[in-house]
Parts: sequence; structure tokens; C-alpha cells
Amino acid sequence: MPALRLVIHAPTPAALERGRRNLANLLKADGQAQVELVANAGAVAAALGQPDATDVHLRLCANTLAANGLEAPAGIAVVEAAVLHIARRQAEGWAYMRA
Repeated sequence: MPALRLVIHAPTPAALERGRRNLANLLKADGQAQVELVANAGAVAAALGQPDATDVHLRLCANTLAANGLEAPAGIAVVEAAVLHIARRQAEGWAYMRA
């Protein structure tokens, strides 16, 4: 069976918190899973303000960063646009979950 691939979408600070918990729980249950936590809108500033052990899986929306005059720290991945990244992952067969 191929590895599970899941993209978790977090557009709000509360969704970011839920998404981080979901991501950690998934990896605890299935260490082979591929998972990305894609943050946009209000979740981006929250992610920058509250670093987390799951941030290696975090993908920040470049559009949101630019619109808010923010920069991602080193080690945090940035995607061109959250909507585009999520759509591409789904086209590649990744499952989608909104936190």
C-alpha cells in the first residue's frame, strides 16, 4: 500500500492549532505518512508568532506574507499561493482536510 499523503489546510489561528494537533496525531499513528500543513490568511501570522515542532511540515502562503508585510523565517517553507499548492497536491492524489 502506498504511503498516505495528506494536505491539511489552516486559514485561521484556531485552524492552525487544530491542524498542528492533527498532523502530530497522524504522524504518531502512521510514521510513514506524508503530510503538509498549509497556512494562509490569519493562520500565517499565528504560525510566525508561535513556532511549533511540526513546523518542518508547515507551508506558508507567499500571497498572505506579502499582503501583510511578513517574512518567513529560515527553515519554514513558502508556497506561491495556498490555493494553488492545495489544488496541485489534490491533482497529485493527496487527500485534503480543512482543520
